[in-house]
Amino acid sequence: MQASVATCGGKRVYGASCGTLPLDDRYPYWYKFTCFKAGTLGLEITPNDIGDDYDWQIWDVTGHDVNEVYNPANKMTIVANWSGEPGVTGASAAGTSLNVCGGTGQNLWSRMPTLIEGHEYLLLVSHFTPTQSGYTLEFKGGTASITDTLTPAMKSALYRCGPYTVTVKLNKKMRCSTLAADGSDFTIASGAANITGASSVCAGFDMDSVVLQLDRPMPPGTHSVVVKQGTDGNTILDICGNGIAVGSTMDFFVETPVHVPYDSLSRVGCSPTQLRVVFRDNVRCSSIAANGSDFALTGNAAVWITGASTVNCSNDLTRELILSLNAPINLAGAFTLTLQRGTDGNSLISECHVETPVGGTRTFNTLPPVTADFTYNLTLACNGNNVGFFHDGNNFTDTWHWFVDGAQVSAIQNPGITFVDFHPKEVVLAVSNGICADTASQEVTFANFQEAKFSMMRDLLCPADFGVFRNESEGNIIGYRWEFGNGTTSDIPNPRPQLYPDRTQRERQVPVLLITENDYHCLDTATQFITLVNSCFTDVPTAFTPNGDGLNDFLYPLNGYKTKELDFRVFNRAGNEIFHSTSWTRRWDGTVNGRKADVGTYAWTLRYVNSETGEKFFLKGTSVLIR
Repeated sequence: MQASVATCGGKRVYGASCGTLPLDDRYPYWYKFTCFKAGTLGLEITPNDIGDDYDWQIWDVTGHDVNEVYNPANKMTIVANWSGEPGVTGASAAGTSLNVCGGTGQNLWSRMPTLIEGHEYLLLVSHFTPTQSGYTLEFKGGTASITDTLTPAMKSALYRCGPYTVTVKLNKKMRCSTLAADGSDFTIASGAANITGASSVCAGFDMDSVVLQLDRPMPPGTHSVVVKQGTDGNTILDICGNGIAVGSTMDFFVETPVHVPYDSLSRVGCSPTQLRVVFRDNVRCSSIAANGSDFALTGNAAVWITGASTVNCSNDLTRELILSLNAPINLAGAFTLTLQRGTDGNSLISECHVETPVGGTRTFNTLPPVTADFTYNLTLACNGNNVGFFHDGNNFTDTWHWFVDGAQVSAIQNPGITFVDFHPKEVVLAVSNGICADTASQEVTFANFQEAKFSMMRDLLCPADFGVFRNESEGNIIGYRWEFGNGTTSDIPNPRPQLYPDRTQRERQVPVLLITENDYHCLDTATQFITLVNSCFTDVPTAFTPNGDGLNDFLYPLNGYKTKELDFRVFNRAGNEIFHSTSWTRRWDGTVNGRKADVGTYAWTLRYVNSETGEKFFLKGTSVLIR
């Protein structure tokens, strides 16, 4: 029973599907509970003053911050009732909906929601009537259980030697406020160490584990942590006030502490300025001498260690450290890195405060940097240019990869390559000696490069059109020969326009050739084809015979070679459009909807723009369909 409610709240909550209706936590009281057995939840809120209007809403807050109820985007609501009617309200078999919004005439009862075992829920009881008169809350009628029936107990215990601690895992969540900060809720049965304090990580007001601080390391073997009544007058209590039984024990094992082996050194790369040492377990950051004196480097007197730094040190623990060198190692050599006691008086110390024995070694090899610079020589010929590539192989280089225009062409030191394409080539060499690597690139050009090329103003010629050709050849060219396909030739770079008077065939293609000769007397040929037509006069025939004999079978604009924006339409005698085309090559075959059209006269219209002059044309007429 809640005798009275506080005059606070007024903050808007969200999650109920009530449109723009504002829902506020007026004179609110909040309850958080856990479902221990899945099922339906029934509840009943009875106002002390039966004329008061109480509203309520429940959110599933498992894994969420409870303050998300104030977030408009939250999707956590499982049931709500914001009826504007006074009286007893709740969730029961009398409810028909999980979501009841405000307003008079709304049902005071919501349908019972289904709870999920292990989930946490938040219940808001909001007093719409602006008084402090309280209410009675009762959970009844459902099949779910929100009463914790599990007896409080310890689940496990684990010893840590870092800071000396025992972590006690609880079998369920218990109240943080019932833990005595001085650790007096527990004791070590053997007396091998004293508990000096206790702490926990609380999520809200509950916890599931306790960390006990010890005053000294524990000896190896099996030990027990024992529950007793703390200086706060109780053991640890669960949400319902039930405590762990006094005298309860939980065993834990303390292993014999061992040192962390010095057994790993990261791969040393090219021209190293640092060495990375990696350990299989944690070492104490504070045990590492900042000047690097925990390690001695032998192999070349010109290189030595100047400092040490830890990697990702957390709580004074790390698994990696970096040793800095006075200069990069740019020579071939074998080196030994030896663990020793540094100027701080120790070598490496483990999390459990055990020192790693000195004298351990790790070895590594280095090689000098390589360079991929290369040279080449050329032998030029019209049928192929031979290129010999050379790399010096210095500094123990043992791997070569040659690439031409992105494609690998060889994996030997000094390849010879023949090129029949004389365009410039991008040559890249990648080399390695197993430790160091390098790449270099050069553009290889050929003095005998040439490429015969030309462009045509038109690739289709009407009877009065000239063929106009423009030379675009590249290279040191000393001679040209044009063959135009009309019986004439030319030996100048840019020839005069050509006519093609022979139009005895309806349409044909003729080849145009340009043959060039460079100063090495090599030849190259470019060929393009030009289309000759015997008429470019666009019109529509006055008759056609769609009988499938291959002669005059279609109706369409003839010779539309120089048309654009074309629009051709055919109409029957009733004026209905029966064919439409925007391309002069799409033709009417004398059918309408797949059926043969009647013999007779058909009207047509034709619009187009001359593609060269821009002149617009509109033609219309009739054609006879003959079968």
